[in-house]
Amino acid sequence: MNYFLVKSEPFKYSWEQFNKDGQTFWDGVRNYQARNNLKAMKEGDLVLFYHSNEGKEVVGIAKVVKEYYQDPTTEDPKWVVVDLAPVETFKKSVTLEQIKADEFLQDVALVRQGRLSVMPLKAEEFDRIVALGSE
Repeated sequence: MNYFLVKSEPFKYSWEQFNKDGQTFWDGVRNYQARNNLKAMKEGDLVLFYHSNEGKEVVGIAKVVKEYYQDPTTEDPKWVVVDLAPVETFKKSVTLEQIKADEFLQDVALVRQGRLSVMPLKAEEFDRIVALGSE
């Protein structure tokens, strides 16, 4: 199993809306590295959902329910989406400040490549953020 983090601005697509929808395709990715990370996602992989700009916090866990396919919002074949479904809402959101302050998470892509919208996580990083959200 692989682990990832995706970012969404809450005013565009929030965790609350995602839960209401029950499932969505993750579109709008127009960065090659982020696109390649979408292509690496496999059905069943777990994904942390991060509110960017407003909040700057990890708020829950999603899972990949359909692997990558052509982004239906564009005819350009370079861009892809995956389908995600919510799994669990964190008891307490995990802020970017907490992540940056955590010795164990200093190499996480969220700290190193803050502008990347889809990023892989090591299993240990994923588990640590989940633990922080469960406290």
